Amino acid sequence: MGPTQKPNVCRQLSRRALGFFSRDAGVVQRTNLGILRVLVCQESTKFKNVWTTHSKSPIAYERGRIYFDNYRCCVSSVASEPRKLYEMPKCSKSEKIEDALLWECPVGEILPNPSDYKSSLIALTAHNWLFRISATTGKVLEKIYLASYCKFRYLSWDTPQEVIAVKSAQNKCSALARQAGIQQPILLYLAVFHVLPFSLIGILEISKKIFGNVTDATLSHGILIVMYSSGLVRLYSFQAIIEQFMQQKLDLGCACRWGGTAGTVGEAPFGIPCNIKITDSPPLLFEVSSLENAFQIGGHPWHYIITPNRKKQKGVFHICALKDNSLAKNGIQEMECCSLESDWIYFHPDASGRIIHVGPNQVKVLKLNEVENNSAQHQISEDFVILANREKNKNENLLTVTASGRVVKKKFNLLDDDPEQETFKIVDYEDELDLLSVVAVTQIDAEGKAHLDFHCNEYGTLLKSIPLEESWDVTYSHEVYFDRDLVLHIEQKPSRVFSCYVYQMVCDPGEEETTNRSCEKE
Repeated sequence: MGPTQKPNVCRQLSRRALGFFSRDAGVVQRTNLGILRVLVCQESTKFKNVWTTHSKSPIAYERGRIYFDNYRCCVSSVASEPRKLYEMPKCSKSEKIEDALLWECPVGEILPNPSDYKSSLIALTAHNWLFRISATTGKVLEKIYLASYCKFRYLSWDTPQEVIAVKSAQNKCSALARQAGIQQPILLYLAVFHVLPFSLIGILEISKKIFGNVTDATLSHGILIVMYSSGLVRLYSFQAIIEQFMQQKLDLGCACRWGGTAGTVGEAPFGIPCNIKITDSPPLLFEVSSLENAFQIGGHPWHYIITPNRKKQKGVFHICALKDNSLAKNGIQEMECCSLESDWIYFHPDASGRIIHVGPNQVKVLKLNEVENNSAQHQISEDFVILANREKNKNENLLTVTASGRVVKKKFNLLDDDPEQETFKIVDYEDELDLLSVVAVTQIDAEGKAHLDFHCNEYGTLLKSIPLEESWDVTYSHEVYFDRDLVLHIEQKPSRVFSCYVYQMVCDPGEEETTNRSCEKE
């Protein structure tokens, strides 16, 4: 099958004005985004660099908002030129925001306050406070004091937009303590909350006595994932742990007596006691060994991706069925590339069950299908491949003339990520416009040049290419976001200098002037 015919924008706008989609708000939204996709990808549309700024602290981006100075300053990128939304008062180093998540109102739920229907920033401070901050004004709407018995440092979604997990820094035993034979009993803590209104699920301790020498632990979709330095990954049901090991249910804002001390849950200095203490090994759901703990679950039906736990297997990926650990047919994926940087693989974020495998010179989109005449087994096949714009022959000939005048040809192979060849650096997915965005970089003379390509998510067809004006140094750290009609590039230079480049969709003035002139009478 080939690409479907492009929709006529004028016809879609006319149908919308006549109310053809009025019975279903979702259809209107999809139609609007379809129109925007056509406008973004048409040849005459350009993306113009409208704003550039630099900072000594990290720069973060979330859905049309750019955050500076550890989330203290927020700039809207939606306007024709980015403008400051708010700037919170200066604070001490101990009060700075260390991590944050953007929360957006759930659909169909009745919330207690009108302000709850607007976006909020869930922020974790260095002194263990959890804030809910208005995403438009910077006003603190709710605050919770976590605890004094550990240092909380990381925020993540357990269930996106519903449940958050706050993870502590890991307790590491000092050299003196190890010499004295003192073992650190608690390795880390996980505090888990329902969001809006904030309600505590519990604080869980990960102890060495129960789990052994854990290197990391996290929560995802109700699953406790525990990782070890050996490459072992173990999965447990968090709900089963709550039911078996919760000592006492705690409610935020309520009086509590714990360990001989009384106070209010979530208020300083009492905070929140650790109320989930695992005293015995919880039931194990699943375990697997993978190189560098690399482990992903996805697909339809459920499959997982690992790299065999041997250094020689780096760059080799096994795709297996979760139900019985059986390897899918063609389930060993290895990109035959000779490069300094490894290729990477992940389940497609569009929930199609497909898999994206990215190397320096190609992007493979793979799909899971049932094996013919055997519905119990699945196979991996290529959906489409995106290739870098390169010369087909990688072998280069060097001509050397000896002292006697004899010409000697010497053959060598270029690396697949050779800087003088176009190389893929970033692959992302814009869910609202259903486009794959691919950043490709080529080293030209002393500096690198990058361009952002938009590909059809269904067929892989190249629809649009946008050159980035700024030079691209491959030794720096880069992030590129494509969000509707916005492209944003954040790079980290040496000495902690961060730069932000904002591009917005505009009509090309040169083409407009040409068109206008051609319509004038001679």
